[in-house]
Amino acid sequence: MLTSPRLKSHNGLFNGNNKGFARLVASSCRAVVVPRFGGAEVLEVRPDVAVPELKPEEVLVRSRAVSVNPLDTRMRSGYGRSIFEAHLPLILGRDVSGEVAGVGSRVRRVRVGEEVFGALHPTALRGTYADYAILPQHQLAPKPPSLSHVEASAIPFAALTAWRALYSTARITQGQRVLVLGGGGAVGFAAIQLAVALKCHVSTTCGTQSIHRVLEAGAEQAVDYVSEDIEVAVKGKFDAVLDTIGVPETERIGVNFLKRGGHYMTLQGEAASLTDRYGLAVGLPIATAVLLKKQIQYRYSHGIVTTFAEYWWTYMRADSDGLHGIRLLSESGKLKIPVEKIFPISQVREAHEAKEKRLIPGKVVLELD
Repeated sequence: MLTSPRLKSHNGLFNGNNKGFARLVASSCRAVVVPRFGGAEVLEVRPDVAVPELKPEEVLVRSRAVSVNPLDTRMRSGYGRSIFEAHLPLILGRDVSGEVAGVGSRVRRVRVGEEVFGALHPTALRGTYADYAILPQHQLAPKPPSLSHVEASAIPFAALTAWRALYSTARITQGQRVLVLGGGGAVGFAAIQLAVALKCHVSTTCGTQSIHRVLEAGAEQAVDYVSEDIEVAVKGKFDAVLDTIGVPETERIGVNFLKRGGHYMTLQGEAASLTDRYGLAVGLPIATAVLLKKQIQYRYSHGIVTTFAEYWWTYMRADSDGLHGIRLLSESGKLKIPVEKIFPISQVREAHEAKEKRLIPGKVVLELD
């Protein structure tokens, strides 16, 4: 049974066109809560979860759609417990699309009533699976008018992850060669389109069902990793390799495909798993040492001091310039992440189960009425 949010007058939350007119916003709302780590069965839709007071740089968003990311299901299962366990119960969710319901005293980028989309940093403690989400203003941008809230909610987290890898870390430029290992997933598919938008030559690996889609998005070569030998099918060397799979075999293949001075980037860095195992105080130094060892291993080959490859763990990072660029590409039709299935927020357990059991290969979105 759904209940209406409780309302209150917030000091510091003003209508953008009427200075001094206090808006009525929610003091509590419906939200999906994780009271303990576990399977999809631990998810609870609670009708009366508190909405905190906004800080000066924060924006209150009336959520209309939120997407389900792999990070959500992993967090629910206990990934990142070294950060999140002390803060249970958690609200999951990184992506959101909706309308601005209130703004903090220093917010200038968006106005009350404006349609926006955006994504929270991976370590944010209060997620977006709620009727009202809270995001810093630099993590939001105006929603492309041509996109529905469902379509817009599928884009920011995945696209910002790909943006950081290719544009910020590898700094790809026009005419370079880019290899995306796992181009059928949301991050991989976004990476293909970002590289194509920069007029790079893109090759990718993906499952049979994704071949047509990645070629249509502009990849020049799509290798079916199930039926083809990647090392035989893919030809030449690459300036950047983004590995969205991140197992030892794809790491070996990806690094071997690099040109000298190229960048290998994997989404499966070990920082979170090591801090979960040993705690933040011990785990972070160990993770730093592991990354440094890998970087040295790939920079210096066979004892010859010459740059061979750059090795990086890559994560989504809040980037207002990146989100603006993603908005422009989305509005022009150059960046799309198709939504495979829409669930009402009340069926969040079913949505998580479907993603974990790989019943739905594409993007899943939760819609809020």
